[in-house]
Amino acid sequence: MLISDRILLKVIVLGDSGVGKTSLMNQYVYNKFSKQYKATIGADFVTKELHIDDKLVTLQIWDTAGQERFHSLGVAFYRGADCCILVYDVNIQKTFETLQTWHEEFLKQADPSEPESFPFVLLGNKVDTHGGSSRAVSVSEKTAREWCALKGNIPYFETSAKENYNVDAAFLCVAKTALANEHEHQDVNEMYFQRIPTTISETEQERSCVC
Repeated sequence: MLISDRILLKVIVLGDSGVGKTSLMNQYVYNKFSKQYKATIGADFVTKELHIDDKLVTLQIWDTAGQERFHSLGVAFYRGADCCILVYDVNIQKTFETLQTWHEEFLKQADPSEPESFPFVLLGNKVDTHGGSSRAVSVSEKTAREWCALKGNIPYFETSAKENYNVDAAFLCVAKTALANEHEHQDVNEMYFQRIPTTISETEQERSCVC
């Protein structure tokens, strides 16, 4: 008897270089934060397992480069995604202004069947910087939430990878959002390991025995 199924959810993280995409992922998956900045080259991914309701979920989180010269790589990594995380630095106005470009590029490259309802989650990172005082001349929470409302009321979290503030809550929301969207991509996810039995029946064990 199958005890449970494992579901793979593919999540893409997008945003300008230096907004903290890699730091957020490392904090969430490894509980680590490094002050040293190292730009992501191309794309890489990490995984984390968690239980949502009665389901064993594996998040496959893709970390993508924020530099323009790597944008052409997007189509290979975006296809089959169940959710997209957009990240900006709350202290730098420009990283907020480019969110529209990232949003449009993802939909173009991923080409989801229903682009108007594809799930996004917005993270305003680095709220810890200078005790939050540098936000006064940058992006307010109200401005960010208004942008989210225009995009279909997408979820919004303010985070700090350094202080591990709101990171778990944000990614849990991502996982639940992606899970709700997962059924639309079963044909694509089966190319990975969308549903892998955690145990197999006694009959199947006998068939696989080579002794």
